[in-house]
Formats: sequence, C-alpha cells, structure tokens
Amino acid sequence: MKRIKVLKFGGTSMGSADAIQKVIAIIKRPRQDARIVAIIVSAMSGVTNDLIKIAKLASTKEPKYRVVLKNLERRHIEVARELVGSRYRAKTLALVDDLFRQLESIVEGTYRLQELSPAGMAYIMSFGERLSGHILTGALLHRRVRCEYLNARRVITTDEQFESAAVDFVSTEKSIRAHFKKHTPLQIVTGFIGATPDGKTTTLGRGGSDYSAAIVGSALGAKAIEIWTDVSGIMTADPRRVPEAQVVPELSFEEAGELAYFGAKVLHPKTILPAMRKSIPVKVLNTFKPDDSGTTIVPNFAQRRKESHTVDALTFKSPVIAVHVNSPKFYDGSGFIARIFEIFNAHRTSIDVVATSVTSVSVTIDDEKNLPKITKALRELGDVSVDRGKAIICAVGGGVNAAGVAGRMFTVLGQNKIAVEMISQASSGVSMTFVVNTRDAEKALKVLHKEYIEA
Repeated sequence: MKRIKVLKFGGTSMGSADAIQKVIAIIKRPRQDARIVAIIVSAMSGVTNDLIKIAKLASTKEPKYRVVLKNLERRHIEVARELVGSRYRAKTLALVDDLFRQLESIVEGTYRLQELSPAGMAYIMSFGERLSGHILTGALLHRRVRCEYLNARRVITTDEQFESAAVDFVSTEKSIRAHFKKHTPLQIVTGFIGATPDGKTTTLGRGGSDYSAAIVGSALGAKAIEIWTDVSGIMTADPRRVPEAQVVPELSFEEAGELAYFGAKVLHPKTILPAMRKSIPVKVLNTFKPDDSGTTIVPNFAQRRKESHTVDALTFKSPVIAVHVNSPKFYDGSGFIARIFEIFNAHRTSIDVVATSVTSVSVTIDDEKNLPKITKALRELGDVSVDRGKAIICAVGGGVNAAGVAGRMFTVLGQNKIAVEMISQASSGVSMTFVVNTRDAEKALKVLHKEYIEA
C-alpha cells in the first residue's frame, strides 16, 4: 500500500460551507503520485469549544446550554443543506438530526444529575467530528466521489484516560489494516476520537485529529500524510510576532517536534511519533492556498544537517517557571539530579529545560499546580528558589551546533541587552534552547530571526 496518502483537514478547513467546498476541490484533484485512501476530519471550527461549554453549563444547572446547543444544530443543518444535493440531502440531514438528538439526551441527563464525568465529557466532545464527517461524506457522495463514513471508534483502541487517551497501537493497527482491506472506497474518518476495548468513547487530546491522521497513515504504510490547515506550512517564527516570517520548506521530524513542544501551533506534537516510526513524510499545506508548496517534514535529520548550515526556525514558550536547587552537600554528585527528577515525576510535572553545576540544578516547568508540594520536597535536598516570568527560546536547524553559530547568537542577544539563562543544546544538534525574561521573549525572537533568516 506504499502508493497511498492520508489527508487531514483541520477545523478552519471544515469551518463553513465555503471552506468545505475548498476541501472537496482538493480531494478531487487529479493525483499521479499516490491514491488518497482516507480523509481525517476535525470538528468545524469552534465546535469543540461549544460542546465543552454546553457540557459545563448543563453540569451546573444552567439552562442557557440549550441556546448554545440550538445554535450549533442550526449551523450544521445550514452547512449540510448548502453542500449536499437532493439525492443525499435527506439521509445526511437525518444523520445530523440523529446525532443532535443523542447529544441532547446525554446533555439533558447531565443537566438533571448535575454530574459530568471524564467519560461523559469525552462522549460529548466526540460529536463535533462525527457531525463534520457525515456532512463531508454526504457532500462528496453528491459530487460522485465514492466514499464511506468511518467512525474512528471502530478502529482506534485506547485506554480509559478519556480526555487524553493512550493508543493501543497493536490492536489499533490490526483493526485499521483489516478495515481498509475490506473497504476500498475513500474513507471519511472522524479525527480526535477512539474507544476503549469495551466501547467507551475517548478522545486523543485537543488537536488530536493530527494524531489520528498519523495513526491511520502509519498503520497503512502510507507514502505521505498531508495535514491541511489555514497556513502555508511551518513558519520560521510566529508571523503574528514576526511579520517577516517565512515558510520553512523542509524540516526533520526532530526539528518539527522541538518546535511543536516549545510553542509552534501548526502541529500537534504527538503527530510526529507514529509517522516517525514508519519513516513517513508529513506535509503541512494550506487549504485556502492549495498551490503553495508548504512544509515537508522528513524522517532523516542526518540528511537535513547536510542541507542546512544555520538556524532555520525559532519559537518560544511562555510563561514558564525556573526552579533552582542548590545543595553543597551533594558536591560529589551522588544521585542529586536523579532525586530531583524523582520528585517532579512523583508530582506528575514535566521538566522542559535543565542546567546543572557541581552543586546546583535549575529546571523549568510550565505547570505550577503541584509547585508547593514540589518545593517542599526539594527543600529536603537543599536551598530552593523559584523565578516566575520566564520564557524558553528554541532555535532549530541542521547547523545549530556548527562552529560559531551559538557565539553569534549570544553576541547579538547581548548587544540588544537581552539576558540569557540556562543554555541547553540537544546532543543530536537539532536545537538550541535558552531561558530569558518573558518581557524579552518577543524581542529575542525578532532579533534572532533578523540575524539568521532575514540576513
């Protein structure tokens, strides 16, 4: 099945009848390189937020949820009526109506009982993709595209972490391959959702439709996975902060993952993992400018290093908190770092950047929910201080660790009076990260973009 593709369309691409017309045009384009076997769809833009709002209003006995629900139903019916011709309109509208009656019933139960469990929230959140999937299926059938609707709960098996579930890849890949072997028409697949082995609905976390595309594409051994969104690829920096930002033509999986983790919003970080395992390229493309070349994410950073000689993209993560632990009694280094990491792990708090000296360790975190408990435990090891108002700058590129690149970077930051802390370089050479004050983060981004990318 090497000459096949999987396409995913995000919320803005599915956000209106006009946008979905553009999606259909992309699907129907003649292709010589590979056949499209699956379209993964997100909910229409804003719908997941509305579903969460409906659930929360209902759980607090607030009858206003009915207004939000009615507006949501009206929006989907209007789009379905506009897109689906008479031959398939009645069936599509019946499917949409049935889903809204199911949703209405479960939310009414939430209202009466004033209870909203994680399982209940996941089930309510699943309706967005199910609705958009049926509408796109009807619209394609109307245009004589042979296709079938596929509820991903039939093929993606997860654990019971309902709102951010872990995928059982062995079971899931087996189910996906079996399904696609039996079903040859184009499959319109609901993104974002899965199910437990006993059929309870789960979600893959916000932005999880990208992940769904990677799961399906990797299971089928696709030639490529295309992520269609509202930007023309991964940018050299956030264009809202750096107007001179450009599209990066190519990045490695590792570079894209670093950018995603440290703040770039185009890709869900999990998207990288299933595709990387199977060495499948991922293309990020613009639904509204389909002729733009976009960004190709390739599996081989070693090859990228030969083609890139400097910094290719920049991002930052803010706000973050720096936690410093100093303990002269650990001068010989016996287990100091390990014990610090154990404390953060015990309190389910991820560490982003680490800097060490003989007697001190500094780390950054972006979640301070458990910080009081963490600092209490850390004080048993030594003196602890906490600095808020920090940001992490991340620079990626095949030449980030080349001779002179870091020196040039910190020289220009110094010339612009931007203080730098906690410098960390990936051993693979894929990235350089460092910490600055939040007030300096945007300035640092602009300074480095001008130095490396606009030069």
